[in-house]
Amino acid sequence: QMIPDKAPGEDVLHASGDLKKEAHVPSFEKYKELYIRSVESPEEFWGDVAKDFFWKTKYTGKFLDYNFDVTKGEIFVKCMEGATTNICYNVLDRNIYERKLGDKVAFYWEGNEPGDEKTVAYRELLQQVCKFANVLKSQGVKKGDRVSIYMPMVVELVVAMLACARIGAVHSIVLFYCVFLSLSFPDGFYRGDKLINLKLIADEALQKCRDKSFTVEKCIMLKHLTKEDEAWSGSLSPPAKRACPDLQVPWNPEVDLCWHSLIGGASEECEPVWCDSEDPLFILYTSGSTGKPKGVLHTVSGYMLYTAATFKMVFDYHSDDVYWCTADIGWITGHSYITYGPLANGATSVLFEGLPTYPDVSRMWEIVDKYHISKFYTAPTAIRLLMKYGSEPVQKYKRTSLKILGTVGEPINPEAWQWYYSVVGEKRCPVVDTFWQTETGGHVMTPLPAATPMKPGSATFPFFGVVPAILNESGEELEGPSEGYLVFKQPWPGVMRTVYGNHERFETTYFKKFPGFYVTGDGCRRDKDGYYWITGRIDDMLNVSGHLLSTAEVESALVEHEAVAEAAVVGRPHPVKGESLYCFVTLNDGINYNQKLEGELKKQVREKIGAIATPDYIQNAPSLPKTRSGKIMRRVLRKIACNERDLGDVSTLADSSVIEQLFDNRCCTAV
Repeated sequence: QMIPDKAPGEDVLHASGDLKKEAHVPSFEKYKELYIRSVESPEEFWGDVAKDFFWKTKYTGKFLDYNFDVTKGEIFVKCMEGATTNICYNVLDRNIYERKLGDKVAFYWEGNEPGDEKTVAYRELLQQVCKFANVLKSQGVKKGDRVSIYMPMVVELVVAMLACARIGAVHSIVLFYCVFLSLSFPDGFYRGDKLINLKLIADEALQKCRDKSFTVEKCIMLKHLTKEDEAWSGSLSPPAKRACPDLQVPWNPEVDLCWHSLIGGASEECEPVWCDSEDPLFILYTSGSTGKPKGVLHTVSGYMLYTAATFKMVFDYHSDDVYWCTADIGWITGHSYITYGPLANGATSVLFEGLPTYPDVSRMWEIVDKYHISKFYTAPTAIRLLMKYGSEPVQKYKRTSLKILGTVGEPINPEAWQWYYSVVGEKRCPVVDTFWQTETGGHVMTPLPAATPMKPGSATFPFFGVVPAILNESGEELEGPSEGYLVFKQPWPGVMRTVYGNHERFETTYFKKFPGFYVTGDGCRRDKDGYYWITGRIDDMLNVSGHLLSTAEVESALVEHEAVAEAAVVGRPHPVKGESLYCFVTLNDGINYNQKLEGELKKQVREKIGAIATPDYIQNAPSLPKTRSGKIMRRVLRKIACNERDLGDVSTLADSSVIEQLFDNRCCTAV
């Protein structure tokens, strides 16, 4: 029994009566009724969702077919097999021609600089998508080809994604990890005050691809900063107030093509390519526990249904809402809840290029008032960052348009939840604390704003069609109040289908540990009221500012330095980022630890992985705590990093004298 018979009446917060009156799911009783239907009769439940979309042909087999048990054969999930559709047609053409939303605003684009802005209606978005789809076709891109997109938060990023989807190409908003036919990116952009030359970064990446015999045939560059007026007719991005005409942009005429030159003469008509339900839609790379990123593959129909349904019900979307998700489209959050979910519902969204603290820490609330945002979705990292500045920057603005607040990316601590609810939402806006992953495609554990009584910090209950369980280390399912591994018993339409190019890794990562279950890799606690609380990663992963980082990847970068013999990396709580990287390094004999070496190690990690992985703390560790079999006891290292002396059972340590030495060497301040 996943859901309690009735919602608890104590120690919870409720939505207002006005919100409940018009809500899609107005009560806990209605939620439970729909949930039972979604689990016991998924074909009926999701079939009702599917009626809102266009299908060129209907499905012929089971609505949802699957195997989650590696002992019974290959793992697979299939949704609506036999049906054909096109997701771009459904999020644009259907809204324009069937729902008459052609003149409705699809995106308010807000640039990095205040005053950089653009309004894009659904009809204009479709025209630009068709033009770029024709550009891709003219360059030889066809159904099934991979197109990598490397762009800041400009409307052309959405255009490129949907153009790929329109012709059945597979988009991947990431660099370096795959063989791509085509690559699309801009010259550069500003992130706050920082100028980032994307062309140079992309060229370096492409050279690495060539060095490894990977093929990138063409690169299409959008001029975002080096603007020439005559080149910008028909562009969705307005001339930047902070253009940089002197930006050095290397050009290789054999590979590089100009977005504006190509799109200028392209036709605004492009028939959609009809895709099978299980055709790939996109690949998105996420960190792996081995340090090698995984290409998470999502397919057309199930992902479309799931993102549309979760967006509509979790944010209780109505046609007059203005919605803002502050995430980057390069994350799964931006795929599902900036692009596909909102557009599938005909929503109006804000697309923001800048930072929450630029040019000042009131920027978010200024934008909320400017566009009359009603549904607002951001990360706990951003909330904790803004908490540092107090309530005054928030209260400078009215925020009276806000109705629902959401969080995404990592578990939110109760203190940040309360600040968000009390200061930003003035205790009148429900907070939907959503738990999900790149792999799940959309929300899997979340409150519904009018139906679920809220507990600060709890992801509450499963979304429709999702069946959670908590297992112990032996794989036994735990009942009642308990804590252990969070797993799911059956698929939902939007779950990933495989790891691109490596199905064996897909099976090993998510299904081998507990046959018959999808293993999230997260720990979970269920309280006496049946509420679920996500406790964080159980495997060796860190969540830094919403980015999942593999400890193995960071350790590998440290050990590559000639001075380092061994390294171990753990997470330490951070008031803004959620977790910080605390690194223990054992040096080779004869090497002394000093500030110069510390700087070299930080630089090495930054260059190998990226700035997000730069260590916050590095501690010299002459020895590491290991079991007799040689396994590093990371649980003990986490305690040392946090200066917690209660280590629990350390009877399996090979040398317990190591512990006191490590406590003596602890880092006191961030490096």
